[in-house]
Amino acid sequence: MPPSSRPAVAAPPVVTSAGALLSQYDAIFCDVWGVVHDGVNAYPLACEALVRFRSGGGTVILVSNAPVPKGEVARMLVSRNVPRDAYDDIVSSGDVALGHVAERGYQALHCVGPADRDSALFAAVADRIAPSFEDADAILCSGLIDDVNDTVDSYRPLLGRAMARSLPFVCANPDLVVDVGGRLYLCAGTIAEVYQAMGGPVFWAGKPHPSAYGAALVAVERLRGGKPPKERLLGIGDAVRTDLKSAEGMGIDAIFIASGIHRHDVMDTDAIVPGKLAGLFAAHPVPALAAMPVLAW
Repeated sequence: MPPSSRPAVAAPPVVTSAGALLSQYDAIFCDVWGVVHDGVNAYPLACEALVRFRSGGGTVILVSNAPVPKGEVARMLVSRNVPRDAYDDIVSSGDVALGHVAERGYQALHCVGPADRDSALFAAVADRIAPSFEDADAILCSGLIDDVNDTVDSYRPLLGRAMARSLPFVCANPDLVVDVGGRLYLCAGTIAEVYQAMGGPVFWAGKPHPSAYGAALVAVERLRGGKPPKERLLGIGDAVRTDLKSAEGMGIDAIFIASGIHRHDVMDTDAIVPGKLAGLFAAHPVPALAAMPVLAW
């Protein structure tokens, strides 16, 4: 839809404490990177808020676009000092991607991504890795092989060869960029976007696509013994394109955390600038119940 014809969406009100809001919900679908930690260290106030929500009977599902199985995400959370009692379960894009690979029955995968960082994902399909690109029946992409020096253009020759065979492309991380301690790195979503624009078939394993929040809802039903009504579900995230769009797609409320990926767009030091916030939501008209500098009770 052209920007001029998009429906107007008001910028959400800015709040600094969310305890009263959170208490109105049964379950939270919470982003990880940018909300719970910054890629290096945990956000203490966010962790405390999730712990308090759970202590009041709420269920927290961490929904991550990390292209690895959830056990690896849990280990990363430990290394960043995120307390285990801050969440009930994890939905990872890696698991969503692996589920899709199994469902489609792909037997020969050409894997693209950093072998060391995403070794847990590639180990899970070790018996399905194609001996050569010509033998592959699908591409499994977790990211750029060298996310310091590579660009999207580095992968255009590969995508051209894939298009010639209409190879399915399984994107195990739909994020475009990730914030690691204040530095932005390109993600698998940037490659997948190019392939899709070329006409290639892409499966997006994660936010903002229904696969992520759909899996989170299944986890909530299992943990709570039933499906909560949508008005009792809340999404929390720092990215309008992935987190807030996921909440909008499911028809649930959302809280926007400004100090994550959009901090340079909407913040001045530690404070949200109302005019900048309004500009972000004018450019990306997705609804949000509130905006916060950081998640805090």
